[in-house]
Amino acid sequence: MTRSVTFETKVWEGDYEIILGTDRLEKMIGRNCHAFDRRVVYVNNVNDHEKVSALCQHKVDQGVIDSFVLVKDFAAEALDFFGLTKEALGAGYVYSISELVSIYLCQTDYLLHFAGDACLKKPYHWMEPTFELFEKNPDIKVATLVWNGRLDQVRKESFREDGDFCYCYGFSDQMYLVRTADFRQRIYEEKHAFSERYPKYGGELFEKRVDSWMRNNDCKRVVWKHGSYRHVSFKSDRIGRLMGRVREWLN
Repeated sequence: MTRSVTFETKVWEGDYEIILGTDRLEKMIGRNCHAFDRRVVYVNNVNDHEKVSALCQHKVDQGVIDSFVLVKDFAAEALDFFGLTKEALGAGYVYSISELVSIYLCQTDYLLHFAGDACLKKPYHWMEPTFELFEKNPDIKVATLVWNGRLDQVRKESFREDGDFCYCYGFSDQMYLVRTADFRQRIYEEKHAFSERYPKYGGELFEKRVDSWMRNNDCKRVVWKHGSYRHVSFKSDRIGRLMGRVREWLN
């Protein structure tokens, strides 16, 4: 079966120098061992759009990505498409708008998202068996890998396990593979009591809204249990220390 897939990630003021100024982006893409139809970087919340656009264009010229998008140029269209407003998202707007724009603009069958501070620990051939599982189970809406090597935690949250996958509920915007059509719907206004576990500072953010929709509709998440991604926060005022951490992490 022919499947079209987009890889996308996002950059902002606090991480664009790391993602666009090192080989991190190449590793984020390449470690999925898949020939993506589209590879896109979304630019959001940066001070100098021209500077960051030039860095993105360099990655395009190198053949690392196919294109980049300034989120601000499509934010209003995406909100209207999903029946949302900036006011309704409140504090969650800055944590949600890039993901919403990327889903709105996606034209492939599947969308693979990585937060800028998430990356597979090493190369894995995980996508083909995951596509097969998606196609057999329409109630599965999200796939990911083990977070931070914590298979014990994944198993604790799961209600079923087979040879390749753990089956559970929940959603994280650190990494997700989804059918684009499932997420290009007006699904982002639902609420669920268990979704209140997300950080209060994020308000009604994207991942909280997706989690509510999935729980209200008994949608499943699968975790490919033979590989892991690592999520490392880039929050720091010292870019030199950050660059050192990233070089150490990538080796």
